[in-house]
Amino acid sequence: MMVHLIKLCVGVETLDQLESVQGERVARLEAETGRRAAWHVTRRMPRRAAELCDGGSLYWIMRGHIRARQRITDVRAITDRAGRAACAIELDPALVPVVPRARKPFQGWRYLAPENAPPDQAERPDDSPEMPEWMVAELSELGLL
Repeated sequence: MMVHLIKLCVGVETLDQLESVQGERVARLEAETGRRAAWHVTRRMPRRAAELCDGGSLYWIMRGHIRARQRITDVRAITDRAGRAACAIELDPALVPVVPRARKPFQGWRYLAPENAPPDQAERPDDSPEMPEWMVAELSELGLL
């Protein structure tokens, strides 16, 4: 049974900013190892790692709203730079925008059941104007989108 993770994207306010930060890391890893992947390091190892790797995604919260997801490809135990046990969550580098949904802040990460995950943002036609993220979020909260 698949499950997702949800996490605050601390210090990042937009999808473009997250793509830029991760793009640098992905390029560095690809140059060093030939593998193309993004990752997130956390202190705790998820007990449901097998379920996360069975099609789960990491949903990112930015500015109080879930705004994007990345498919989880692997979860493994590592040792961080300080010599402590940690967990590396390997992610598909592709960021998938989702319909923004308000979420209160919390520490660490949480599991997210598939039925509670926001849907992916529908592809918009090339000729339609793009609304700012804040407007999409407010209209979604009001039930207008």
